[in-house]
Amino acid sequence: MIKLFAELKMRHGLKIVVVSNEGRELNEYRIQKYKLDGFVDFFISSCFVHIRKPDADIFRFALDIAHVETQEVIYIENTPIECQNAWGLMDWSTLHTYC
Repeated sequence: MIKLFAELKMRHGLKIVVVSNEGRELNEYRIQKYKLDGFVDFFISSCFVHIRKPDADIFRFALDIAHVETQEVIYIENTPIECQNAWGLMDWSTLHTYC
């Protein structure tokens, strides 16, 4: 999945923003371990912004930081409830599950 997003970013010039509810230590560990900062433009992490998903404000914060409108976003989520909440804000969202 990481390789796919990195390739899509390169090929299409996409902005990649990660919105996460992880704690500070786990968040920093994953960014370093998987070299996410090599292709992710912004990390909007609840441990830093003090807003948690599913609060719509965290998504609005991400939109503001990225300088994009909802119709310019494809939101990919791995939990059904978060995907449902994003449907009310984003024009297009999808649920990704691990097989």
